[in-house]
Amino acid sequence: MNFTRRDYCQYLLSSQVNYTLTNLADHQQNFSHDTINRFLQQETTSELWLNVQPCIQTNLSAYLIFDDTVLDKRYSYKIEMVRRQYSGNEHRVIRGIGLISCIYVNPDTGLFWLIDYRIYQPDVDGKSKLEHVQEMLIDAITKKQIPFATILMDSWYASQQLMALIDNLGKIYYCPLKKNRLVDDTGGAEKYKQVQALIWSQLDIETGKIIKIKKFPKEKKVKLFRVNISSDKTEYIATNDLNQISTTSAREICKIRWKIEEFHREIKQLTGIDKCQCRKAIIQKNHIDCSLLVWNFLQKVARSLGQTIYQVKTKWAANCFKEELNNPSLIIQLI
Repeated sequence: MNFTRRDYCQYLLSSQVNYTLTNLADHQQNFSHDTINRFLQQETTSELWLNVQPCIQTNLSAYLIFDDTVLDKRYSYKIEMVRRQYSGNEHRVIRGIGLISCIYVNPDTGLFWLIDYRIYQPDVDGKSKLEHVQEMLIDAITKKQIPFATILMDSWYASQQLMALIDNLGKIYYCPLKKNRLVDDTGGAEKYKQVQALIWSQLDIETGKIIKIKKFPKEKKVKLFRVNISSDKTEYIATNDLNQISTTSAREICKIRWKIEEFHREIKQLTGIDKCQCRKAIIQKNHIDCSLLVWNFLQKVARSLGQTIYQVKTKWAANCFKEELNNPSLIIQLI
């Protein structure tokens, strides 16, 4: 009897808190810790797309969203893939494993699916986060051949190279620009100035303004919108859709980008994706891949039952808790 990927995924699905190999071996009589460890050290091919493709609901107007997150390993000093990098959640540099994700959003239903991911390890493959996003974007079109119209991404990915690639692919993008990004809204009459220094008329506020971003080709213009996210936060959203004339519409489109934040929160809270303590990079990779397969399965079940992914994950634990309350295995004795 061999230990399989399904066995490990079942463990991640069932466990509520502890996701270590030791905990698995302690609760699985058929396999030892060494057996599980040897299995996870095998080079494997991700089965994510094979499991996602049958259940995805495609749409010609769909969105692709790219973003990255850091799997927190701040106390780990011997895990091979761990490196110091900026964490958006922590708003500072921490030790961790960078995960770059691509999710597919159906605008008619609001449902979304993880269709691809990359692990950020420039010391090994020499690739930047931008290069990983470009690979996933091209792969979505050429290999997966999945229909979509618009790409949403964070300000980190608002580079001339990536935005030009999206233009050449005939797709629309929406992404925020950092407040200190140099732009020109005068058609060359004035020097470049920071986005936050632009002057906005009432018409500009309602319909956006045409700008040129520094170091972009002379003829390349984009539409810029000033979007109030909250009372104390403003984003400047750039898009190559020059026909977009509504700040309200641009704001609603950008709201869709937060679905990837929802995804990042769920994988960390429900799959133990950042809880593996093994030092070998290959084990960490297999653990991450299995965690994402588990998230995909949880989403599929949750949608079929009309429940949240959290309800599906905790149902087993809740049933055990009820049973323990009704028929306690350990009865407290008080004087």
